[in-house]
Amino acid sequence: MFKVAVIEDDIPTSNQLKEWILSAHADITVEQWFTRDDAEAALAREQYGLVVLDIELGRERHAGVAIINAINKRASGTPVLVVSAMPATIYRGIMKALDAWDYLQKATFEEAEFIDTFLEILRAVRQRESVKPPLAASDELSIDPLRQSTPLWRGQRINLPLTAQRILAALYEKRGEVVSYEELSQVVKSGRSRDNIRKHISSIREAFRELDEAFDRIENIPMRGFRWSDPTATGASER
Repeated sequence: MFKVAVIEDDIPTSNQLKEWILSAHADITVEQWFTRDDAEAALAREQYGLVVLDIELGRERHAGVAIINAINKRASGTPVLVVSAMPATIYRGIMKALDAWDYLQKATFEEAEFIDTFLEILRAVRQRESVKPPLAASDELSIDPLRQSTPLWRGQRINLPLTAQRILAALYEKRGEVVSYEELSQVVKSGRSRDNIRKHISSIREAFRELDEAFDRIENIPMRGFRWSDPTATGASER
C-alpha cells in the first residue's frame, strides 16, 4: 500500500487534500499531521512514498522548510509536493533548491491540477527504479526527472516544476531531432493544447536565461514542435 503524509495545519484544507488524493488512485493510504513536531516524529518512524506539505504550520512561518531539510538529511529520496499560500514566483525556486518535487500555490489551482500533479509525481516515483538509465549528463546539462535530481545547467540549478522538467527531458533525450507537439502532449498530462505546450517551453527558456542570457538551445520548428540543438549531437537530422 502506497502511503502518503499530508502535513497541513488547516483541518478543512488537510481533509480536502486527503479526499483528492484518495480519489486520484486506488491502493493509497493517507495520514494527516497538523504540527511540525508530530510530522517530524511520524517521518522518523514511518516510510512514506510521498509527502504533501504546507510551508507555514501554525505560528511557524517556515516549518515546512525544516521538515524538507529533515527529509533530505535522511537521504530517503521521499518526494515532496508543496502546497502553500506563499507566492509561487518567490517560493517555487526556493523549494526546488531544497529538492521539493513541485510547488502549487493555494487559491490558484483546482482539483484537476492537483490530481494531475500528484499522479505525475506518483508515476515518476514508480518509474525511477525502472531499467531505463538516467539521461547521460553532458558538460552542460544534467537532468534525470525520474529520480528528481534538480536539473543543472553548467553546474547551476535550474528551477523548474516537474512537468517542465519532463518536457525538457523529452527534448534533450532526442537532441538534434524535432519533438512534435503530439509527443510533447504525452508529457503534459493536463492542458495538452499547443498554446499550453508553448507556455511550458517559454518558462523553460526563461529559467535557462536566468542563468545564461545567451541560451538558445531550444528551437521552435513552425507547425511541428521543438528541437534541442546540441553542438555535440552532430549528424542528427530533422525528422
